[in-house]
Amino acid sequence: MSKQVRVRFAPSPTGPLHIGGVRTALFNYLFAKKNNGVFYLRIEDTDQNRFVPGAEEYILEALDWLGIAPSETVGKNEKFGPYRQSERKELYKQYADQLINSGWAYYAFDTAEALDAHRKQHEAEGKTFIYNWHNREKLDTSLVISKEDTDKRIAAGEDYVIRFKTPVNETLHLHDIIRGDIKFETNLLDDKVLFKSDGMPTYHLANIVDDHLMKTSHVIRGEEWLPSMPLHSLLYKAFGWEAPEFAHLPLILKPIGNGKLSKRDGDKMGFPVFPLEWKTEEGISSGYRENGFFPEAVVNFLALLGWNDGTDQEIFSLEELAEKFDLNRVHKAGAKFDPEKNKWFNHQYLQKQSDEDLAKAFAPIVYEKGIDVDYTTLVKIISSIKERANFVSDFWDLADYFFVAPTSYDEKAAKNWKEETPNLMQQLISVLENIGDFTSINIETIVKDWMTKNEIGMGKVMQPFRLSLVGALKGPHLFDIVELIGKDETIKRLEKAITNL
Repeated sequence: MSKQVRVRFAPSPTGPLHIGGVRTALFNYLFAKKNNGVFYLRIEDTDQNRFVPGAEEYILEALDWLGIAPSETVGKNEKFGPYRQSERKELYKQYADQLINSGWAYYAFDTAEALDAHRKQHEAEGKTFIYNWHNREKLDTSLVISKEDTDKRIAAGEDYVIRFKTPVNETLHLHDIIRGDIKFETNLLDDKVLFKSDGMPTYHLANIVDDHLMKTSHVIRGEEWLPSMPLHSLLYKAFGWEAPEFAHLPLILKPIGNGKLSKRDGDKMGFPVFPLEWKTEEGISSGYRENGFFPEAVVNFLALLGWNDGTDQEIFSLEELAEKFDLNRVHKAGAKFDPEKNKWFNHQYLQKQSDEDLAKAFAPIVYEKGIDVDYTTLVKIISSIKERANFVSDFWDLADYFFVAPTSYDEKAAKNWKEETPNLMQQLISVLENIGDFTSINIETIVKDWMTKNEIGMGKVMQPFRLSLVGALKGPHLFDIVELIGKDETIKRLEKAITNL
């Protein structure tokens, strides 16, 4: 690529960052890293009516947690600052005026009531009202009012908007990196509002001006912005600027059925759609971080929603993703969101964590329950159960019997408790009491020697033994459990089972 790659993520601070937005940020980040470019973040807050306090901080914190923080943003390396659109609003008027002066835009004074009346009239005639070439010279615009009258009305403080003057009878031949060549007929486009009399630009004008001034080389954004591509391309032409390359990413689809993934889908099916928890007066929306997902796992599963490297590889580090990422391998079709597969990814990353790190993460859960356990023992417990866990929060259900004796026994498993079992368990207690080196391998050797010597079947001892310690026929290697809970606790649980079963 001849020019430096500069790509941006430009969210509006209107609430928490949706997982679809996170994937857009990720693909921009990966593209920048692959091409030794810059990934920057711009806050598009021109619509002050929809501004939500705390949303901007949330976006920055989410990207930071995921490990894909921008190189330039608000308060950080503001090479082309400010990076908050509301602080750039003085810029946009001159560009709107430039379009007026070059004939690419015009003033429109139509009131909301007048436009509503036009819409209703069209509906009554079975038509759709579109503000464009076929009616703009019949409406209240500077195209039919003299310049003198236009200036007077503006000077008098009358409300107006500046609309783009879309060319007539043209076919636009545009190229999208993901979707290939696309044609648009200009006669089907409406004359979008670019600037309002309150001094604020609309998304379309601010977006183009900022992308140009911030030297954006590629615009990588969601599929929902594809209908804006012809207007944005025409705006670049109107200003005489070189347009960036466009790439429109596929939608992230619902797990079941068609349509874009929404917060409602997450609420209904019990999975988060936001990277971090979001609190409002109405309640709390859960986040991937608070649900125990590793940021690396979230990045990994998001990267594979709509992209692959052409192999069967599924586990990628962020560095590997950046090395292999290619926009030409992004699919056009929407990618179905799979909450169960996301858990699978988290399981893979949990297995990669050291037992020591997992023990540190699990310790607060144990201590919160009023249980005092030494760190070394906790590390050994984690080692014995982690392969069955997807999240650190799963550890308690998988390992509670290491800390607390069972208060009940699985009914199905209790059928293994036969008439001769209490006697065998009493003999087992005697064997255990005489073991000095109380380590898993030594306990196993001595207990199995006792069974062999006395011709006792394995099932007659091992299943009741596990049931006594765990309360069910589950858990890791039985003698690892025995070592970790210790001799006294093992005998106490056996005696309790003899009494209760």
